[in-house]
Amino acid sequence: MKVLITGATGLVGKAITKVLLTRGIAVNYLTTSKNKMVSKENYNGFYWNPADGEIDIACFEEVSAIINLAGASIADKWTTAYKKKVLSSRVDSLQTLHDGLKKIDASQIKSFVSASAIGIYPSSLFSYYDEKETAVDDSFLGEVVEEWEEKIDTLKVFDFNLAKIRIGIVLSAEGGALPRMAMPVKNYVGAAFGNGKQWQSWIHIDDLANMFVFALENRLRGTFNAVAPNPVTNSKMTKELAKVLKKPLVLPNVPKPVMELILGEMSYLLFASHRVSSKRIEKKGFNFEFSNICCAIEDLYTTEKTAACETKTASLNEELV
Repeated sequence: MKVLITGATGLVGKAITKVLLTRGIAVNYLTTSKNKMVSKENYNGFYWNPADGEIDIACFEEVSAIINLAGASIADKWTTAYKKKVLSSRVDSLQTLHDGLKKIDASQIKSFVSASAIGIYPSSLFSYYDEKETAVDDSFLGEVVEEWEEKIDTLKVFDFNLAKIRIGIVLSAEGGALPRMAMPVKNYVGAAFGNGKQWQSWIHIDDLANMFVFALENRLRGTFNAVAPNPVTNSKMTKELAKVLKKPLVLPNVPKPVMELILGEMSYLLFASHRVSSKRIEKKGFNFEFSNICCAIEDLYTTEKTAACETKTASLNEELV
């Protein structure tokens, strides 16, 4: 197997690439920066510019699977111009791949797995969402994911297995949401947001990377939620982070108007509530290494694991063997 990845130099892309190379699976990747192109055994970069529909079709040579992660981060301030970039970066990337695949014999491609996001689900303190949900969140994020997935579905014209992976909050010490959450806690100014009751469906970066590879290897079709089995409230997430970092939480919760003043519309990300099910991917045979938030954060921030987490990890490893 050789896999083509878009977004390979990002946080999730790097983790997936590491899993693939460890398993002896060659990787081609597309980048908009010619400075990030390298060429070595089992790892080769190719240039593309989705904004102009430009792609080096040599990237498809001997490729049997594609992972699409391309898209501008949603964690920058939501100005009118940046919101356009968030959407266009996703749609243009898929259109460019679509056009590139039309120029080759795409019968060699067996699987196409694209990132999506759980932000498509309506924000709710009470609902528990699975992939059958058809309602869409009435927000900019919901609008983006809906159009993103509609564009993914246009790839159904090709004869390969097409899967959408709706990603929750990715936990990694190397980037993404967790370091931003950890910084105020480390500086003794950590606090939950609003009433802290909003649900946060999260996933450890290692589980996410393995899930993408699992989807490829098992040629999955359809939509799957990439979230750990046990979502937590924002208050619980903050308390577990403080516990692992051994820092006290002394400040009251941060009021919503304060964050709206600081972040504008993007503050929505802090208060949206998504309690999402992982059951479908588990029924396909995927096993999570990190099912509980305490063990996930411990793994990322400490070298000493609690006995409970060590036992859980050992048990999972035995199951995998």
